[in-house]
Formats: sequence, structure tokens, C-alpha cells
Amino acid sequence: MNLNGVVVVVALALLACAPRRSYSQLQRLKVPMTLVRNASALGAFCLDGSLPAYHLHRGFGAGTNNWLLQFEGGGWCNDIASCADRATTHRGSTRLMTKLEVFSGILSNNASLNPDFYNWNRVKLRYCDGASFAGDATFDNGTSLLYFRGQKIWEAIILDLLPKGLGRARKALLSGCSAGGLASFLHCDNLSNYLPENATVKCLSDAGFFLDERDISLNSTMRFFYKQLVSLQGVEQNLDKNCTSSLKLPYLCFFPQFALKYISTPFFILNSAYDVYQFHHILVPPSADLHGEWNHCRLNPAACDVNQIETLQGFRRDMLLALRVFIKYSRRGGAFINSCFAHCQSESQDTWFDVDSPRIRNKTIAESVGDWYFSRRVTKQIDCAYPCDTTCHNLIP
Repeated sequence: MNLNGVVVVVALALLACAPRRSYSQLQRLKVPMTLVRNASALGAFCLDGSLPAYHLHRGFGAGTNNWLLQFEGGGWCNDIASCADRATTHRGSTRLMTKLEVFSGILSNNASLNPDFYNWNRVKLRYCDGASFAGDATFDNGTSLLYFRGQKIWEAIILDLLPKGLGRARKALLSGCSAGGLASFLHCDNLSNYLPENATVKCLSDAGFFLDERDISLNSTMRFFYKQLVSLQGVEQNLDKNCTSSLKLPYLCFFPQFALKYISTPFFILNSAYDVYQFHHILVPPSADLHGEWNHCRLNPAACDVNQIETLQGFRRDMLLALRVFIKYSRRGGAFINSCFAHCQSESQDTWFDVDSPRIRNKTIAESVGDWYFSRRVTKQIDCAYPCDTTCHNLIP
């Protein structure tokens, strides 16, 4: 067992022996915001025209030259009305964001809570564009001005971090949750262009594998949503050219299942097969359940009837089918596909690495990601179907 493996074992032993305290009882790491002051020169603005921002907590010791970049999530906007509304919230303006962010889970600086990445430089990229950091357009009708500049925001933040040490990175992990997890797919290969040739660069998506799936009314609700988003925010020009040239509908490359085969950087997919965001917005969106027949099931999986459970099992089968080639043939890829009703599991301490964290074959998410990143062992963990997993934290919003 190498040193990283020892750290994991010791950390788990300490957690098991120590008096049980919830993460809320531990001292939380709060990291201040950094505005990208020169972003305007690059045309990088949030939806409302404010400057983009990030939170950086410096690494130390052996992690001084290692970097973890975490895209913030938070949905999308696909038309002028929803984007204008978003611009008046913390999802579209750094002026309205919290200036201190709690770093937990994969962003923690505590070895007992985050054994593999605790001493790395850890960065949270704030999300304020509404297109997973991928748009490049402007809307101006004379009275309203909206900046769809996610691609520029990504570039501006990276350029700001390079002289702060990112340019000397030896190891790097590009990660993200939800819409940020989707951003990891979209920008994975690009990160290597900024780093030294000998740097080890890998990517992780948490709850970002959004499916091109028909809803219960057989409508392609998510496909239509993404089509509008890609068109409005000028995203297509920033999608993988090999992907867009291979499909009759290039905007489909915004879906990870179509983009994944063109990513050359080692990739880890962390996702629930019953991801609650996808359950509520892709499989059973409000437009497909006008009479509320799924209300009880949406709030509590145990309340689902036989037919609803079979529909959910079908969604799981479709997700595994979309991942089949990656899981079977990718030699450098990793996966942790569990059967918990959750959305985003890497930033929450309870689900990332704790005494009662979710497990597959007795491996936590943190251990599985660490094993994959440091090549300790091949890691592709696929959970059994609901309701077999008793370790789940079912987090229904």
C-alpha cells in the first residue's frame, strides 16, 4: 500500500474511533472571494455585467504544486426572460453572491475529511453565466443588456490563476457539481493547454451526466431546453469540434453522453442512477405531470407505486446504457454510479467521506476518486438497483 492508501486507512480509523460529531459541529473552512479585476479586458462578465470571481484556498506541504478546480453548479437559463431574472440573483451576479464560501468535502483542508486532496490548492469557480461556463454572446435590445460570457469567464479565471501557481502545476483535477459537473465535460481537454506538458491532468464530474432522455409524456423536454440554451448563449462554437462535426444536431454535444467519447483526458464520472434533479426535471418535469400523480413519489421513493418504480428503473438502465462503452473500454476512466436519490455528492462531507458515507463494495466516494486519480487501482463502481443500497443518503430537496 502506498502513502496515499495509508492516509485513507488511518483517516477512516480515526473517524471510526473518534466521538461522533456531525460536520456542522466541526469548524468550517470559509474562503473569501477573489474578483478577476482584469476580466473586462477579456470581455468576461457575469449575466448582469459584474466581474467574475473565484475562491482560492492555498495548498501546503506536498500539495503546494497541485491544483483542484471546482466549477460551481446551479442550473441554466435558456431564454431572455429566465436569464434576465437570473441576472438579478446570486446565480447571475457576483454582486449578490456570498463573499465567503464554505469549503467541505472534496474542498476540505482537513486530512481526516479529505485524505487525498486536503493539502492541494483548491479553487471554487463561481457560476454566474447560466450555460455551464460555455457561452459567448451578448443580448442588447436597447433597454436590457445581458452578457452570455461563460467561456470568457472560464478563460479569465484560468489566466488569473496561472501566475498564482497554476502555471507550475504538477497535478491538477478539474471538477464540478451539477451544471458545474457538465462544465467539467465541456472544458476537460482545454485545461491541459494552460499547464506544463508534464503535469498530470484529470477531470471529475459530479452529478453532471445529464441524459438526453424522453420524459414520462414521451417529450424530449431536456433536449428542447438545451437546444434553446445553446442557441441563445452562443455555445455551439465552444463545443468539441469533433463532436459537432459528427452529429446532424451539433447542439447535442452539450449532452455529456455525446461529448464523452471525444474527451482524451482521463475522466471520472460520479453520478446517482436516480439523480433527483434529473428525476424531477428530465424524467418527470412539471409539464409532464399536470395532475400531480408523481408528487408523493417525487418526495419519497418509498411512496412510488410499482409502475413508477419500473419507470425509474428504466431511467437507470438508460443511464448505464449511455455509459456502457466508457465503463467497458475506457482504461483510464473511473466511475461511481450509486443508487441513492441524491444530487451532488462530492461537496457534502456526509456523502464524500465520513463514517456513514455512501459506499459501493465498502468503498466511499472519496476513496474511489482517490484510487482512480493516483492509479492505486482500477475504479469503476456500479451499484445494484434501488432499493438494495442501505448506505444511501437520500437527499430529496
